[in-house]
Amino acid sequence: MTEQTSSDSAGTEGRPPADPTPGRRPPKWRTRGRLPYGMLVAIVVVYPVASLMFRLRYRHGERIPARGPVLLVANHVSILDPLACARLVFDNGRLPHFLAKQSVFKGYAGTLLRSAGQIPVARFSADAHEALDAAKTDLDDGNVVVIYPEGSVTRDPDWWPMQARTGVARLALTTDAVVLPVAQWGPQDVHDYHRKKLRLRFRAPAEYLVGEPVELSALRAEVHAGRPLSGELLRETTDLIMGRVRDLLAELRGVPAPREFHPRPRRELPGDVSGSAA
Repeated sequence: MTEQTSSDSAGTEGRPPADPTPGRRPPKWRTRGRLPYGMLVAIVVVYPVASLMFRLRYRHGERIPARGPVLLVANHVSILDPLACARLVFDNGRLPHFLAKQSVFKGYAGTLLRSAGQIPVARFSADAHEALDAAKTDLDDGNVVVIYPEGSVTRDPDWWPMQARTGVARLALTTDAVVLPVAQWGPQDVHDYHRKKLRLRFRAPAEYLVGEPVELSALRAEVHAGRPLSGELLRETTDLIMGRVRDLLAELRGVPAPREFHPRPRRELPGDVSGSAA
């Protein structure tokens, strides 16, 4: 149901046991670790829906580490992105934890989401920083956190990334997580956010390109040595990471990327679904 392509050889709940054969990628059931009840329900629901909705194609999915903390940074083209992106992470042997708008964490659904390790974001409030604290804890525990730094679906008319919030830089600089840029293309053809149109199709193409990890060791060392997380540093790091995402998207689409990020909207619409925190 998915196609893995590569020119190379091909957060879990609790730490899985060490692989007995170093150098060889361990089985996916080992690297995913224990599946909590909420994650089991999510798999039962999301896996078949994503399979029917999208024909998924992954390039370099093997770049998602089998173990350890991963901050997976993706562009945001559709409110359906998490369905396909969850499959990308799961099909490559990890469990995805998303940052999502707090309003969806209500009732039984909220209980399931929390059980599955998903992280609520209280946007536009004094509690917004708590989502970043929770995400940092999740990374420190060795899990995979998926973040859409744009915060909502891009407003660029050609679907290039818009200017991102800087929460991604704060997580990238204060944790030891592998920072993986990921470009996605295709979910916007099923739900066009700009035109507010849902075009249900059977197995619409959705492509993912996983890039090489972003090298941040020098900046992390400076922060650990006492360099303050200034607005300038956070913006510089955010643009560095999102620049990598933009370049991957250009490669995936086969067209040149713009030099600048599309400006953020002055206000967000009630239907926006957040994938990040400022």
